[in-house]
Amino acid sequence: MAASNDFVSVDMEKVYLGGEVRSSSNVMECDIIAPRMRSPPPSFRFPFSTKFHTNAKPLLFSTRLNSSACAALHVAELNPTSDSDFSNTQNSHSDDRFWREPGKSTILYRHSLVLSVEKFENKVKGRPLNLDSKERLKRYSGLLRTCASTGFLNEGRAIHGQVIKSGMNPDCHLWVSLVNAYAKCGSPMYARRVLDEMPEQDVVAWTALIQGVVGEGYGREGVHLFCEMKKEGVRPNEFTLATGLKACAVCMDVNFGKQVHAEALKIGYFLDLFVGSALVDLYAKCGEMELANSVFFCMPKQSDVSWNALLNGYAQVGFGKEALKLFCRMRESEMKFSKFTLSTILKGCVASGNLREGQAVHSVAIKMGCELDEFLGCSLVDMYSKCGLAYDALKAFQQIKDPDVVAWSAMITCMDQQGHSQEAAELFWLMRHSVVQPNQFSFASLVSAATDLEYLQYGESLHACICKYGFETEMSVSNALITMYMKNGCPQSGALVFEAMTDHDLVSWNALLSGCHGFESSDLGQRIFYQMLEKGFMPNIYTYISVLRSCSSLSDIGFGRQVHALIIKASLDGNDFVGTTLVDMYAKSKCLEDADVVFNRLINRDLFAWTVIITGDAQNDRAEKAIKCFSLMQQEGVKPNEFTISGCLGGCSHIAALETGQQLHSMAIKAGQFGDVFVSSALVDMYAKCGCLEDAEAVFEVLVLRDVVAWNTMICGYSHHGRGQKALETFWKMLDKGSMPDAITFLGVLSACSHMGLVEEGKKQFDSLSKVFGLTPTVEHYACMIDILGRAGKFDEVEDFIEEMKLTPHALIWETVLGACKIHGNMEFGEKAAEKLFELKPEIDSNYILLSNIFAAKGRWDDVRRIRMLMSSQGVKKEPGCSWVEIHGQVHIFVSQDASHPKIKDVYLKLEELGQKLIAVGYVPKTEHVLHAVSEREKKEHLNHHSERLAVAFALISSNSVRTIRIFKNLRICEDCHDVMKFISEITNREIVIRDLNRFHHFKDGTCSCQDYW
Repeated sequence: MAASNDFVSVDMEKVYLGGEVRSSSNVMECDIIAPRMRSPPPSFRFPFSTKFHTNAKPLLFSTRLNSSACAALHVAELNPTSDSDFSNTQNSHSDDRFWREPGKSTILYRHSLVLSVEKFENKVKGRPLNLDSKERLKRYSGLLRTCASTGFLNEGRAIHGQVIKSGMNPDCHLWVSLVNAYAKCGSPMYARRVLDEMPEQDVVAWTALIQGVVGEGYGREGVHLFCEMKKEGVRPNEFTLATGLKACAVCMDVNFGKQVHAEALKIGYFLDLFVGSALVDLYAKCGEMELANSVFFCMPKQSDVSWNALLNGYAQVGFGKEALKLFCRMRESEMKFSKFTLSTILKGCVASGNLREGQAVHSVAIKMGCELDEFLGCSLVDMYSKCGLAYDALKAFQQIKDPDVVAWSAMITCMDQQGHSQEAAELFWLMRHSVVQPNQFSFASLVSAATDLEYLQYGESLHACICKYGFETEMSVSNALITMYMKNGCPQSGALVFEAMTDHDLVSWNALLSGCHGFESSDLGQRIFYQMLEKGFMPNIYTYISVLRSCSSLSDIGFGRQVHALIIKASLDGNDFVGTTLVDMYAKSKCLEDADVVFNRLINRDLFAWTVIITGDAQNDRAEKAIKCFSLMQQEGVKPNEFTISGCLGGCSHIAALETGQQLHSMAIKAGQFGDVFVSSALVDMYAKCGCLEDAEAVFEVLVLRDVVAWNTMICGYSHHGRGQKALETFWKMLDKGSMPDAITFLGVLSACSHMGLVEEGKKQFDSLSKVFGLTPTVEHYACMIDILGRAGKFDEVEDFIEEMKLTPHALIWETVLGACKIHGNMEFGEKAAEKLFELKPEIDSNYILLSNIFAAKGRWDDVRRIRMLMSSQGVKKEPGCSWVEIHGQVHIFVSQDASHPKIKDVYLKLEELGQKLIAVGYVPKTEHVLHAVSEREKKEHLNHHSERLAVAFALISSNSVRTIRIFKNLRICEDCHDVMKFISEITNREIVIRDLNRFHHFKDGTCSCQDYW
């Protein structure tokens, strides 16, 4: 037994505890190989459960090597293979850091070992058979120990064959050497068979077997072997206990570890340095820091290994400050520390976000002279990267003398995660021109960078490179490729990568879902989500966010509600990210009440959540609420970003809240966001829609970057304000600057041609839409062309155009025709258009009103009554005329014949005063526009109390004499009110801007910007 203990005294001088390797008699203090699996694959589990306990003839006595077997030493493979098929399991070491071609020194050492065995065998053969065999047994044991320490499996097998061939009877020392050699060389199955054939299975042999199994990363099997050893009545020693605790740490079985702890106390090994260090490591890795701390400070003596184990535990659970304090105590105790200790402290600095201490550790590394080390260099790169200092991470990387693939990968990942995608690509180029070959981690980060660059061609090149290096089957790489293709609008390519994968995890499904929200006409996201559920995967927050975004694109509220129900069942409705996505889904589906409910339940309403609800309200005709939400957001101390401001400006544009928009303009300037293209375009749009075309021009002129949205906003602004020539000039300038127009651009251009009566120019631009710029005309473009022809009275061309383009099924086309017929009094064509609209959209009140007005203008009152009755029978009510004006930041609303406003009496007095002045300058009411069979006096009174006249009268009595009056109306302004506004602008010497349903009218000095053509 003493001899056996002597045998393991070298290998058991130190026990694995956590991350350090020191050369003391060529022994590893700490195993740096990470556990590869929590539970063994079937190929490994089978030998332990059944095969080892069958009646099959044992290996030791069934194997008979001939002379060719002995020659195996001469032809041993450079890469020894294991008898158990570990290389085929999904948890095998595929990283080239673990499997490398042997260097020259390794080959020479193996050759030396071969010569040593041959020399020894020749020496034995030359001696008489009756010589003492102890020397031979001792020599074989020594050679097997060498094989175990170097991992030379084939050489160990050859030596085993020599033992069998010689017919000698192994002593206990040789039995243990065989178990140890097979276990340490990655063949635990053969090690177990040898153990089963031992006449006496002592604790040293069991310990060697358990140590070999655990060293391969199979912690659960190590625990099973420990239990089996106990059942066999073998009493563990301190090394067995330490190895058993290591097995518990590998498989994270803290409960069994506590039982081993109790066993150590029972048999008196608790105070042993190795057992105590193993306990500290177990509890630290399992997050039981109080127990780890208690064991550590109860140890009579701490080693650097136990210090490192406790430090690593604090760093892993995120207790960075505690790790730093412990490191200070370690330095005070004058305990020597190594680069692995510093690496652990750097990990703690990352966990606590403590950059200052991390930089101090960096300085310690420089003093120790190990800053050029690859291992510590990678830790420094990681620390600076996660603290947001990509440049410092790059400087640390450049200090590494010969960076390996791990260092390169860490630096590339840093650049990718910090948003420096271009620099990540450049680093990869430098890496490929060095002697280092990329691995799966390098490629995964590079594909992520290509995704951020939105550079599909580069991503496809990377895909080809990945296939060349043979990493296309790596799950992390495939997942990154799927995400890249999906987010770059190539769902087919993403699906092909997904289908080529042999196995999928939740990340794979989430990657496939990540780009589905961009396809408005496809239910791809929903189908993928169904398949994922059928496969038994449990969605997480990222899954729900992706599928909800898909519902938002489709405006599929039904499916969105089902997903919401699943979220509640999964208890994820309290997650702020999921909640914000739900708000966005409901808002884009126009379910604003539901959006409000979800938003009000959010615990932490961050900037993104506020931006979503503000933008949703602004885009769904709830501009007042959007502005109110913006104020509440500021009261809660949340500062807006460019998207929040542009969203709120959209609300101001909708209700023409000029003063609020001006305040947002000022806020954007103070926050340095004025140069943002979204904010600038929103400001141009806001000023244009609030009637301040000069201010819109001023903002547009100072834009440094003008994208197509900015150009479109200005072109449409000019068009709506009746400045068609300026709209066309801006369009031509846009083309000169090299900006390509889109469909919205041509809507503005064609609208300008319509309002100016430019028929030939309109035809020219409509033709260029498809023939020059390759755009497909939409129904809106066809409607603009019909409007151009209709306003010019070319109804024959209108009919031919509708027939040629097959536009009869579209309501917008007939609404445009009906409007043109109203202008020109074309009753026959107007009636035909109205009949079509009554079939297509019977609920729209304006269609009945326009036809009724056409009949009334012709004096066909019976037809007027018929249309009114039809309208009533359909349950359609006329939308009342409404006008509003903003005075001193408050919006005042008026309806026709209004009597509810607090200052309505003053308004009527002002109208009487204006009426007398109007008559004096030659105004004659156009009572023919009153489409009611009432007296002439009642018709005049009805005209005098139109909502826009009430609004202008209130503005005149409420504002100073220099400010422009801006009024907004929900319907088209009538001809009589149009004439009145021209007269009032001349009488009062005030500029009046009215935005009606179709366009802006700028009244000044008795004229209108529309030139009476609207």
